[in-house]
Amino acid sequence: MHGDKRYSNATFTKRVDHEGGEHHTPQGAEEPALCQSCGAIYAEKRWMSAASGQTGREHRAWRPAKSVICPACKQEQEGLPGGFVYLAGSFLEGHRAEVEQLLENEAERLAEANPLARIMKREISKEGDLVLTTTTDHLAQHLGRAVEKAFGGDLKYVFSHENKLTRVYWRRD
Repeated sequence: MHGDKRYSNATFTKRVDHEGGEHHTPQGAEEPALCQSCGAIYAEKRWMSAASGQTGREHRAWRPAKSVICPACKQEQEGLPGGFVYLAGSFLEGHRAEVEQLLENEAERLAEANPLARIMKREISKEGDLVLTTTTDHLAQHLGRAVEKAFGGDLKYVFSHENKLTRVYWRRD
């Protein structure tokens, strides 16, 4: 018996980008591990910043740390962004130093809790707009919210359908 429904299971299945997330390792690194690029430490199944103070505890089965490259450093080397933040408008021209300082402070504050979330690249376009490339989509969203909260303006999020890539647009004229 054939029904009149206009949809199928294929309509609701999630499309998967098979190349998205290639920078993630299939298994966690051998503990403890130390990133040879940024100095982040992998212990107790999570990456921690060396400056966070949480690394003072001795690992359960102490042994010398293995030298590896953390997923964020690998992502930066390969140029695989997780998010973009686009900042534009006449307000930005007059307050660029304040906006950039806010973004830097927020990124540093978040890096203490998650050293894998960082700003990969800062660019200024021909029009004078500021473009940030981040390693995680959550960092891009957070930076956009922080700028909107501090300076007002219009904020818009655009999420990729197939992989975890976020574009955040902020504008204030």
